[in-house]
Amino acid sequence: MFTGIVTAIGTVVSAEAKGPNLKRFAIACPWDAAGIEIGASIACAGICLTVTELRRRDDGAPGCVFQVEAAAETLARTRVSDWREGTRINMERSLKVGDELGGHLVTGHVDGVATIEAIDAIPADPDQPWGATARFHIRAPHALSRFIAPKGSICLDGTSLTVNTVEGDVFTVLLIPHSFSVTTWGDRQVGDPVHLEVDLMARYAARLAEARGQG
Repeated sequence: MFTGIVTAIGTVVSAEAKGPNLKRFAIACPWDAAGIEIGASIACAGICLTVTELRRRDDGAPGCVFQVEAAAETLARTRVSDWREGTRINMERSLKVGDELGGHLVTGHVDGVATIEAIDAIPADPDQPWGATARFHIRAPHALSRFIAPKGSICLDGTSLTVNTVEGDVFTVLLIPHSFSVTTWGDRQVGDPVHLEVDLMARYAARLAEARGQG
């Protein structure tokens, strides 16, 4: 389990196909290897992936390089196949008992891929010196839009965000300067795909309502 609070940005240093349904990635990160165990779960751009190997960084920078593998289900539901050397990804270590739950409960099981339809820059308030915020208009896959509600939580590329508005399959979220500084959202452009995980409670509530409807 995760919270959707990004704690580091990783960089893909190698991507290797190991067959038609398996890809292996090496990702450089600023975390100390001593704090990561083989078999640990790390959310990479919102995808829960298992660490299979660890090594020191080749560039001498602090941190380590960890290896993960993406199999058929992950390749089918995400854009992980597009990762190349240099791709930057949001990362979060798995939640520990007693950790602060700053975002919302996130499983790391991506439901689908959404698309950025528009980005509206919001001018900064002269009394607030930290810069402009931006509103992102996101189109969700039609089958997932029923799980998205105004003021509800959504996880996009591993980032816990609050839904502002919903119109059909399109919803909006607001990104603040801090979010841009600690995530990859500053790299995003109109037309870009983003991994989407709907709120866990919304998914189960919808399933219960469906079950009641079926008697």
